[in-house]
Amino acid sequence: MTSSKTMSKAAVKISGDLLSNPLCEQDQAFLESMTALDTAMKRMDSFNQEKVNQISKTVIDPLKKYSSVFPSLNMAVKRREQALQDYKRLQSKVEKYEEKEKTGPIMVKLHQAREELRPVREDFESKNKQLLDEMPKFYHSRIDYFQPSFEALIRAQVVYFTEMHNIFSELTDQIDQAGLTDEQRERENEAKLNELRALSIVADD
Repeated sequence: MTSSKTMSKAAVKISGDLLSNPLCEQDQAFLESMTALDTAMKRMDSFNQEKVNQISKTVIDPLKKYSSVFPSLNMAVKRREQALQDYKRLQSKVEKYEEKEKTGPIMVKLHQAREELRPVREDFESKNKQLLDEMPKFYHSRIDYFQPSFEALIRAQVVYFTEMHNIFSELTDQIDQAGLTDEQRERENEAKLNELRALSIVADD
């Protein structure tokens, strides 16, 4: 969008410079053409700004809001991973005591390890279930979230290019009174250039 705004502003600058050209003071027809061009470029810039603002509100801002969800999502995954590591560590401790000879002290330690394991296992299972339930919902909802932004982008482009077609059609009607084809204009320009080349002040030494 930055390049679009830059090009639009550049077009306005060019038309403004042409309008301030001394030729406009000497040739009424040239002045009228440059005035029509300047008006068209300013209209184009205005519609372009509207398009940029619309896209910013309906596409860029929603994408920024969507991306802001990811830090929380990543944190939930990390918390689940940490809970899994704690669960594995304590589960390994329980299994170690279960493999030993069932003496009194070992049975006490086994009981303590199982008690320590229980809340850690419940915490992991809770975090794991939450991710298993919500991650698919998050993944599948992405299309529903992006669809309105995509539609808004298309509408903004349709409106903009429709207006551009209207602006330049009107401009063509104003300045293209001769109704020449591109080939005819090319031949006309070449003839004018040959006249300039024939002048003694531009003749080759």
